[in-house]
Amino acid sequence: MSRVMRTAAAVVYPSADDRPMAESDAQLGAMLYLLTALRIHYRERADVFVGGDLFLYYEEGNPAAVVAPDIMVVMGAPKRAEDPRPSYKLWEEPKGPDFVLEVTSRSTWAVDRHKKRAVYAALGVKEYWLYDPTGERLATRLRGMRLAGGGYRELAAEATVSGSTRHASSPGVRTVRSTVLGLDLRVERGGTLCLYDPVTGKALPGYEEEHVARRAETAAREAAEARAAEAETRVAELESLVRELRGGRSSPGGG
Repeated sequence: MSRVMRTAAAVVYPSADDRPMAESDAQLGAMLYLLTALRIHYRERADVFVGGDLFLYYEEGNPAAVVAPDIMVVMGAPKRAEDPRPSYKLWEEPKGPDFVLEVTSRSTWAVDRHKKRAVYAALGVKEYWLYDPTGERLATRLRGMRLAGGGYRELAAEATVSGSTRHASSPGVRTVRSTVLGLDLRVERGGTLCLYDPVTGKALPGYEEEHVARRAETAAREAAEARAAEAETRVAELESLVRELRGGRSSPGGG
């Protein structure tokens, strides 16, 4: 009698679904700014991974045990720039996220507020943030929470009077400090969320600001190099003229 050998089917962990990344330009703009600003901020740190809209699987063998944080930061996980992750599987990584931020929308509000909050608490995510770009669900637009005793407690906000290099700021602007990131999250007068370095007081640049700054830096360097080259040419011309004058004053016989 022949024996039929059966092997368990490989578990598939999808890296994408058919849902759009964002429902509106405001939501998409916030996600792209936060993702690029944090990646630029941590670009010199090989042990900090910043992910955006990436599937986070938290139970091996169960593809249904998944969430997709809009923004997550893991302190102590490699970037893997040469081998990008299709998804983030907790059992294959050194640790889970320390910081998660969800940009809320009409369709995700209930899930962000309840289900995801419970999952992130169970996973030990130290800080959980909600940002509502429209102000329709959160009057303050921004809510930061820190894990304590198995649940999340809201972080205190403060009014800010300092200026902004990204958006105009004025008294009454809502600012909340993230101890995980060591950064201030600030909702400006127009409702835009910005990240600030509390040491310099400056906003973290996103892709556009970084691109403009690099172009300006390149232009300034090229202008300085052109001025230096022009100065060298003038010096060479003057030295040549001096030699000609000296040669013209010399007699054929010398002395």
